[in-house]
Amino acid sequence: MVSRFCAAGSLAGLMVFASALDSAAETIRVAVAQLSFTPAQVSAHVGDTIEWVSTDFIAHTTTARSKEWDITIPPKGTGSVVLKSVGAIDYYCRFHPNMKGRVIVEDKLPPPGAR
Repeated sequence: MVSRFCAAGSLAGLMVFASALDSAAETIRVAVAQLSFTPAQVSAHVGDTIEWVSTDFIAHTTTARSKEWDITIPPKGTGSVVLKSVGAIDYYCRFHPNMKGRVIVEDKLPPPGAR
């Protein structure tokens, strides 16, 4: 009976730890309007989500030059990506190459409440 209690306690501890990691990740929104990404540069951490929100009447893409993602954003729609690697990732719109942005991804999430 003691071993079942310890196993259950360990499992509960892992679930709380995993939940804390999930809650520490953030969603960073970038506006897509009038042929631009605003802000053009954002900082984030591995595990964060970047969400592009378009108010334009035309489609756009967010295409990473590193080929990490290529997302089509429908007119007045959204697109998102979960960041998986560290580094500066430049991206652009394939339909409108003058639209450019950059995501700077850092390795570790700071402790909850530190951001």
